[in-house]
Amino acid sequence: MTVRENVLALLDYKNYDALPIVHFGYWKETLEKWGQEGHIEYSNDRLAEIQLNVPTQQGFDFEWISGYHPDSGLSPEFESEVLSEAPDGTKTFRQSDGVTVVQKPEAGSIPAEIAHLLKDRVSWKKYYLPKLQFSTDRIDRQRLATIPSPADRDMPIILHCGSLFGNIRNWLGVTGSSYLYADDEDLYAEIIDTVANLSYKTIETCLVSGVQFDHAHFWEDICFKNGPLVIPSVFKELVGPHYKKITSLLDQHGINIVSLDCDGMIDSLLPIWLENGVNTMFPIEVGTWHASIAPWREKYGRELRGVGGMDKKVFALDRAAIDVEIERLKPLIALGGYIPCPDHRIAPDAKWDNVCYYAERMRAEFC
Repeated sequence: MTVRENVLALLDYKNYDALPIVHFGYWKETLEKWGQEGHIEYSNDRLAEIQLNVPTQQGFDFEWISGYHPDSGLSPEFESEVLSEAPDGTKTFRQSDGVTVVQKPEAGSIPAEIAHLLKDRVSWKKYYLPKLQFSTDRIDRQRLATIPSPADRDMPIILHCGSLFGNIRNWLGVTGSSYLYADDEDLYAEIIDTVANLSYKTIETCLVSGVQFDHAHFWEDICFKNGPLVIPSVFKELVGPHYKKITSLLDQHGINIVSLDCDGMIDSLLPIWLENGVNTMFPIEVGTWHASIAPWREKYGRELRGVGGMDKKVFALDRAAIDVEIERLKPLIALGGYIPCPDHRIAPDAKWDNVCYYAERMRAEFC
C-alpha cells in the first residue's frame, strides 16, 4: 500500500500495512542550527527547498498539511511597512494583515501586537470588506492542474479550507474581538459571515474543477493553554453552521476526513467542531495540559480522529526519553483512527540524531 492508501485506511478504521511517519515542519532556527552543526547545507535563499528535503533525510513520509491552498484571505494584502526602528534593533511594523506589531531582534517567537486597523464598522467597510470579495483569480488553476489523480499519487493531498475565525481573531486582536461582540454584535456576525462565505465559494470552485482531494483542513488557532479565546456558545451559534455548510459540501465530493489545526486546550470547542463535520483534531498539542486523544475518544467515540499528540520536547533529551514517548503512544495508536505526529513544528532545541532515531524507531515498530 502507498502512504496515501495507508492514511486513508487508517483514518477510516480499516486494515493498513504501515503507520505513516508524519511531521509538521520545522522552525527556521532549527534548520539554521542543523546547518551550523553540519547535518545539512543551509542558506536562507534555499529555505523552501530545505524544508522539503530534510524530512526525507530524517525518515518522515510527509507533512500532514501538504496540499492545495486556495486564496480565501485578504486580497490584496496590506503592504507590509516598517514604522520605526529602535537603537537596539527592535522594529515596529505593520503586517500584511493590517496588524501593527513589535519585533525584537533575533526573537523567534510571535511578535507583540500593539495596534489593529480593524476596530469598527467604518474600518471594516473601508479596509477589510473590499479585500474579502470572491474572484476566480483566487484559484490558481495552473497549480490545480499539476495535482495528479488519486491513482497516480503516493501521498495524500489536502484541500485547505481557510479559517472561519482564526484570521478574524488576528485582525481584531483578542481584546478587540471581545469588545466588538459586546459593542456591535451585528458587525461581529457580518464579519464571520463574510469570511465564511468567501471560504465556501473558493472551496466550491476547487471541488467543481474536477480535481480530487483526499482530505480537507481548516486552520484556527483560537485557544491557549487554559481554553478558548472565544466564548464557546457564541462560536457554536455564529461559526458552527458555516463549518456544517462547508463539510456538507466536502462530503458531497467524497471528502469525509476533515482536520483542523488549533493550538492550545481545545476541549471546549471540540464538540462544536465534531457536530459540524470536523472530525480530525491536529496537532493535539501536549503542552502543560497534557492533551491526548484518549479521553476525547472515550467521550466522543470513533467519529473523532486525530493526528499529532507526540511530545516533541523529547527531541531535546536522549534516546531513552524517545523510547518512553513511543511506549506512551502505542496504546493510542491501537485505538485506531490516530496518527502520531510531533505536536508542533520541531524546535531549535531538537537534536538531529534524536529526530532521526524517532522516525527510525517508529518505522521499525509500526511499519
